Amino acid sequence: MALRFEQMRAVFGTLLMKERLNDSEPLTILAFKNDKDYYQSAPLQKAQGSQSNTAQLQPISVPGFFVPGEDQNFIVLNLFEVDSWRAVAHDFAHLMLNFNYPPVEGWFDEGVAEYFGSIRIDNKQYEIGGDPELSNVFSTDLLENQQEARNPPKSLTEILGAQVWLALPDLLTIRHDTSGYNEGTHHTLFYAQSWITVHYLIHEKKLPETGTYFDLVENQHVPVLEAVQKAYGVTPAQFDQAVKDYFHSLTPLFLALDASKQSGTGGNPSQSNPSQSNSAQPYQFPVPVAPNDSAITSKPISAADGRAIGDDVKMRIPERRDAALRDLEELADPPDTAASAKKVPKPQKSPTEDENTLLVAATGNEIAHRVLAWDHLQRSEFDAATDELNDAATLNPRDIWIRYYAAVLKYRIAKAKHYDIQGLPNMMQDLRAVLDWYPEFADAYDLLAKARMVGGGSVAAMQAERAALNLSPRNQEYVYHLAEIYVGDKKWIAARSLLDRLKTSSNPEVAAEAKDQLSRLASEQKYGLSAELTGPKLSPQPSPFDVLEQDAAKRAAEEKNKPTAADKRSAKFVEGRLVAVDCSQPPVAVLTVSSGEAILKLRTADYKSLLVIGADTFSCQWNDRRVSVNYKPGGIVDGDLVSVEVR
Repeated sequence: MALRFEQMRAVFGTLLMKERLNDSEPLTILAFKNDKDYYQSAPLQKAQGSQSNTAQLQPISVPGFFVPGEDQNFIVLNLFEVDSWRAVAHDFAHLMLNFNYPPVEGWFDEGVAEYFGSIRIDNKQYEIGGDPELSNVFSTDLLENQQEARNPPKSLTEILGAQVWLALPDLLTIRHDTSGYNEGTHHTLFYAQSWITVHYLIHEKKLPETGTYFDLVENQHVPVLEAVQKAYGVTPAQFDQAVKDYFHSLTPLFLALDASKQSGTGGNPSQSNPSQSNSAQPYQFPVPVAPNDSAITSKPISAADGRAIGDDVKMRIPERRDAALRDLEELADPPDTAASAKKVPKPQKSPTEDENTLLVAATGNEIAHRVLAWDHLQRSEFDAATDELNDAATLNPRDIWIRYYAAVLKYRIAKAKHYDIQGLPNMMQDLRAVLDWYPEFADAYDLLAKARMVGGGSVAAMQAERAALNLSPRNQEYVYHLAEIYVGDKKWIAARSLLDRLKTSSNPEVAAEAKDQLSRLASEQKYGLSAELTGPKLSPQPSPFDVLEQDAAKRAAEEKNKPTAADKRSAKFVEGRLVAVDCSQPPVAVLTVSSGEAILKLRTADYKSLLVIGADTFSCQWNDRRVSVNYKPGGIVDGDLVSVEVR
């Protein structure tokens, strides 16, 4: 099974003409050896033909399914079925696209996924290019009612042969969200035409021109028909006809369709069996990875660890969640040790200690504690997540997942409570360890960028965020975080460009945040405020001893410093030319400004804290620049500077 996935991955790289593919999130594949174990983990659905809302649920009929996650992805397979990996080929293609191809229109994504879904591999060759909804006996489409059972959906070949095709502009502009994996039926004209269009592009070696097309449409905003002409060198009508001619030239598709009808299945894959679907596909190639080319390392795990990993998957399936949590809690706190083993309470720690100080003792299964911690994190139950991570780290301090979850915990606490990230050095150290363990982990780079923005500077943060985006170019949250870094670094044009694009994002949370940030951007740019200063920043709850020390310091300061009278001078505004800047007594600076007949000497007590508009920082090298200044007259020299805008 491991070999088959290595082969699938290599074939996908060949199709996209990429020598190297990113795996930007860890992927865990659970292969169950029998039906019973598999179907106890599979998602549930209504029985076929049932129209009742109270109908009993039953496991899905396909022998494999995909479970996406923010931290990692899972594929679950039933080894009792032959080639069960083919059931997830479509989802696997989407996963590879998300990590290795820029965001593009839905027709391309679904066309690639449908094309790849037809793949068949053995130890010597792979076949591809057949009708994925005819050759794949593990189609995930289900007959939902009696009418569909009597009139099964048509295969993609039948759809294209029997219907008028979508007009090319309609196909290329249909909005189709490919960010999720619950796509519904694939037996539609959109899927059929997307499939055959990508089929044509791959085998006519036109993917480089397709990249040019997407650049014209996505980046240069060229109309689709004009982009087709420029990218492919033919008119849209000629392109459309070329795809249709290519479809009609694929004799194996029609032979396979005829064979399915003669077998009595009517082209319905749910009624097929493997022997009836093994007719030759249009294209056959030697496998890019043979059995002797792949070195696979095996290591046994305990039964308890296996249970916990299986529960990690089931916890992410809504209808399996409650049972998985009960089993995880039993693994984390076994009945035979719960009565005799008690956790030693945490010692009182100072405010400078890391929030993840370990418990002295813990019991149960480490993976179960870690999985429960992630579940608490997803529900913003931060105290419970901290306790579970403490227990997990006590049982196995070498588990890198614990360090990753600890970093996520620190960031989410800070975001939820609106204060700076606590334990920042430990967080960055943990993330570096995570990236040493899994160098392509995009989310670890994203978290590192957030940490560096607080404690390392915008340049280091930008470097980490760009690494995250290179590994996962379609993640809209990473793009928004990049925009935040631009705002914090006062790169207003770059920030606005990203935010304008994100305000129509298919991710509703990102779209809302982008609109909110855009509404604040003008004032931030005008007054020079970074994004980090626009919201309230609350400190963590101090200890009673901290409060006593702060009160004593406050009283001492009040006794020492009497309040000074407020400056009641009215500010004045003047435009002119900056003649010279005198910084001979830093941090004091005196600006000589010429305005008409007048020459003003304007002083600032600390040029590092002066409000500057039109430049990132104040410069003592400025001269012969147009300026606008706000100042209060009558101070030392001719006035005291309030702000300066340079042009």
